[in-house]
Amino acid sequence: MAYQSWLECGRGCGRRYSIYDIVYRCETCGGLLDVVHDIEALHDQSAEAWKALFDQRTRTNEWPYGSGVWGKKEWVCPQIDDENVVSMYEGHSNCFWAERLGRSIGLSDLWIKMCGNSHSGSFKDLGMTVLVSVVRQMMVQGRQIRAVACASTGDTSAALAAYAAAAGIPAVILLPKGKVSVAQLVQPIANGALVLALDTDFDGCMRVVQQLTKDRTIYLANSMNALRMEGQKTLGIEIVQQFDWQVPDWIIVPSGNLGNISALGKGLLLMRELGLIDRLPRIVSAQAANANPLYLSYLTGFTEFRPQVARATLASAIQIGDPVSYERAVKVLHQLDGVVEQASEDELADAAARADRTGMYCCPHTGVALAVLFKLVDRGEIRPSDRVVVVSTAHGLKFTQFKVGYHESQLEGVMSRHANPPVELPPTIDAVQRAIDQALARR
Repeated sequence: MAYQSWLECGRGCGRRYSIYDIVYRCETCGGLLDVVHDIEALHDQSAEAWKALFDQRTRTNEWPYGSGVWGKKEWVCPQIDDENVVSMYEGHSNCFWAERLGRSIGLSDLWIKMCGNSHSGSFKDLGMTVLVSVVRQMMVQGRQIRAVACASTGDTSAALAAYAAAAGIPAVILLPKGKVSVAQLVQPIANGALVLALDTDFDGCMRVVQQLTKDRTIYLANSMNALRMEGQKTLGIEIVQQFDWQVPDWIIVPSGNLGNISALGKGLLLMRELGLIDRLPRIVSAQAANANPLYLSYLTGFTEFRPQVARATLASAIQIGDPVSYERAVKVLHQLDGVVEQASEDELADAAARADRTGMYCCPHTGVALAVLFKLVDRGEIRPSDRVVVVSTAHGLKFTQFKVGYHESQLEGVMSRHANPPVELPPTIDAVQRAIDQALARR
C-alpha cells in the first residue's frame, strides 16, 4: 500500500497542504502545522511486523534504511524518492547505563540517551536530514529555492550547514553574536555556510529569519517547520526499540524552543496508535531557570504564557524566551502527563560535573536535565524502581569553555564543588609520588 503524509493545521481547523508547499503556519488561523500520516494505510501491517521491519533495518547498509531516521521512512516521509534522501546515517545513538550516577541518587535503572554521538554532535541531525531531503526533492522537481536558512543558538546551525553542504544547497545561518560556543560557531563556518552574527539574542534572530523567509526562495529550517519534527520524533521510537519495545517510566529532555518535547511525544503517540506499545512514559521538560517561560506557564496550569527576554545561561542552546513550539509542547505535555521543572546555573553545572565524575562528558543542557532528575528523585516523584531515560542533546566537546570555566572555578554564580584542576609540579619522582599519595588519601 502507498503511504502518504501531508501538512495539517495543528489547531484543528482542518486546513491541509502538501509537504512540498512552502508554508509554515496555517493560512486560515495562523497555527503551526503538523505532518500528518495516513494511519489507516499504516495499519496494513501489524505492530509485530513493524517491529520486525525496524529491527531488521538496524543491521543494514541498504540505502537509506540504515539510518535511524530513514529506517522508519514509512512513518517519517514515505513519499520522498530514495535518491533524494540526504543522510549521514544519523540516529542509532547509544543508551548509556549510568549505573554509578544512578546508584548515587538511589536509582538502579538510569540511562542517558547519547544524542550528541551524531554527525554534527547533537540531536538536531535527526530533524535536519528530513528537512534537507525534502528541499532537495523540491529542487529536483523544479522549485526555485536559493538557500535554506535558520536562526540558531548553535546546534541547529551546525546540523543545517552539514546537511546542506552534503546536498550542495546554500545555507544561511543567523546566530546571536557572542552567545554561542566557539566550537558551535566554527561548525557552520567550516561547512561553507553564510554565517551572520546579529547583535541580539536567539529570539531576535528568530524574528529576522521569519521575515527573511517570507521570500519563498529562502526556505525556513527552524523547528516551526513541521518537517523537522518528523525526524526528531524517531528519538522516542528509538529509545523504546533499544529496550526491546518496552516503555521506560520517564523521559527527561532539556527544553528551549520546545520542538524536542513536541517531537518526542509525536513519536510515542504514533507507536501507541499503531499498537507497538500499550502505555506511554511520563515526560519531563527541563528548563534553565534563566530561560524558563514554559516552567512559568506550567505553574499556572498552562492558563498563561508570557514570552520573556531570556537571561544569560550556561545552557546557551536553550536560552530562549519566546519558544515557537509552545502550543505543540503543551498539547504533548497534557497527553503524556508531563512535568516541567527548572534548574539554576549552579544546579546545572554541579549536575554535569557529578555526571562527568562517573564517566560521562555532559553538555550544560544535559546538566539541566540531570539537575531536574535529582530534584524529582528527592521529591519522591521518581521512584527508586523507575526506569528513567535522560536525553543528552549534544556532545560535551562543543562546550569546552564551560568545562574549563568550571574546573578553574571561574563560572559566575557557580560553586565548583567538584573542580579538578591539573596539579603543577617540578619534574621529580618525589613530587609526583607525594601528589599521588595525597590525592588517593582523599578518596
